[in-house]
Amino acid sequence: MGHKHTLDELNKLSRNELVTIILSMQGQLDTLNENIEKLIEQVRIANSHRFGKSSEKLSILAGQQSFFDEADAAYDASVEEPDIEEVVTTKKKKTKGQRELDLNNFPVDVIPAYRVSEEELDQFYGKGNWRRMPDETYKRLRHEPEAWTVELHTVEVYVGTGGEHQDEFLRGKRPKDLLRNSIVTPSLLASILNVKYVNSSALNRVAQEFERNGVNISKQTMSNWIIRCADRYFAPFVERMRQELLKLPVTQSDETPTQVIEESDHPNTKCYMWVHRSGELYKERPIVIYEYQKGRDHHIPLEFYKDYKGVIVTDGLNQYHLVEKKLQDVTNANCWAHARRDYADAIKAADKSNPGAIKNSIAYQALERIGKFYEEDEKLKNIPSAERLQKRQLFIKPLVEDYFAWVKEILADTTVLPKGKTADGLKYSINQEKYLKVFLDNPDVPIDNSASERSIRTFCIGKKNWMFHNTANGASSSALVYSISETAKLNNLRPYYYFKYILTELPKHCDEKGNIDPAKLDYLMPWSESLPEECRKPRRS
Repeated sequence: MGHKHTLDELNKLSRNELVTIILSMQGQLDTLNENIEKLIEQVRIANSHRFGKSSEKLSILAGQQSFFDEADAAYDASVEEPDIEEVVTTKKKKTKGQRELDLNNFPVDVIPAYRVSEEELDQFYGKGNWRRMPDETYKRLRHEPEAWTVELHTVEVYVGTGGEHQDEFLRGKRPKDLLRNSIVTPSLLASILNVKYVNSSALNRVAQEFERNGVNISKQTMSNWIIRCADRYFAPFVERMRQELLKLPVTQSDETPTQVIEESDHPNTKCYMWVHRSGELYKERPIVIYEYQKGRDHHIPLEFYKDYKGVIVTDGLNQYHLVEKKLQDVTNANCWAHARRDYADAIKAADKSNPGAIKNSIAYQALERIGKFYEEDEKLKNIPSAERLQKRQLFIKPLVEDYFAWVKEILADTTVLPKGKTADGLKYSINQEKYLKVFLDNPDVPIDNSASERSIRTFCIGKKNWMFHNTANGASSSALVYSISETAKLNNLRPYYYFKYILTELPKHCDEKGNIDPAKLDYLMPWSESLPEECRKPRRS
């Protein structure tokens, strides 16, 4: 802390000395005010994340967020007041015949008709004064609680009583079990995997639910089944999926921290679940690969993509830029959703008492400009690649070039430099310009990496329920299961039935040493046309 001058000392100072002190104090005040503004912004952003909506979309812009109170954003005095009929009848009606379509894939139990006796008819109408009309029918959907069945397997056993094979045993050929000398069946393990990895429930809750149905299977036992089956069956299965993924011209990657007790050398130790998936615009065979790693070093994606030739869509993490530098055939494209994130935070942190000032802010203008990219690109999602490239060049590229020219103009103006999150957003765009423009020249590159974030969301939801993994082996097993379940969902499969099917088939491929050749598993892949119909999600017309 600087020296505090007394009144007598100040009276004795010269004019130049007083000016120097005042200028110094002004500088300190400017710094203090700037720090206060940053703190206020951080508090508002934190409150927004805690209490507000997590979306980043502006209601008035395609692909953007509404940061204003609905009363401010939606106010229009010219709109007439709706009458009561309009208010109470706005619920969207179900498409005619849709219920029938929803129910026609289930078995039907015909309930005995609710009859009217002849005596009742004669008493009501008078004797003979009635005739039968067409019956009324209606449907209701019944759900049975979990059903448990013990499979009793019998293996015939014979022994030689004479001849060359006297005293030798011969047994009936039993099928290859999922796990030898275990009670687990494909249907049981599929149910456990579905509840934990698809519905994001913890194993202790699964165990509790089983117990309420009179079945005592500990979470340790279930965990053992998962890890053993993942290592034996799912590892070669996911390896085959990985091989197919790396053939695609565009992939997407993201990562999220996770805690693994075994790997936690100290409280700040961070492990990561990485996700690699097919490009969002590649609809034919969508693939998602999860990968557990102790760290976030660039060597991790470098190892995964070492034989890859194509584009990787990511956020602005420098590790991916290093992959591009080290691998000649890899191009890194960045995500526009991340480019707008700082601007969105700036709007969230702004003083809502003055909506006009917000709409005139640099952050809001930036979001408007980026929103136009999204609006135009949304129109191009379902058209052929060649046409998409042509239209991106024609309609979106000028908008993008104009945006970067605008950003550079703002940063070049030193009279009033942007602060806080707005400044962060501007600098991010300039630093990532090269990578943000890649989608303009490649029609199969999506505008952002949101698809990866969606693919990793199920894991993030599950993480909130079970908090951490105990071991690295458990985390790796979870990565394998998530790879299959998330890919199954993207291919419109029903995860439970799909797990049950592949867990039935995979043991058949084990050789004498327990190894499985990934090359023989094509018919089991989530996109295979030979999958049983029960694995497929019924299509609604």
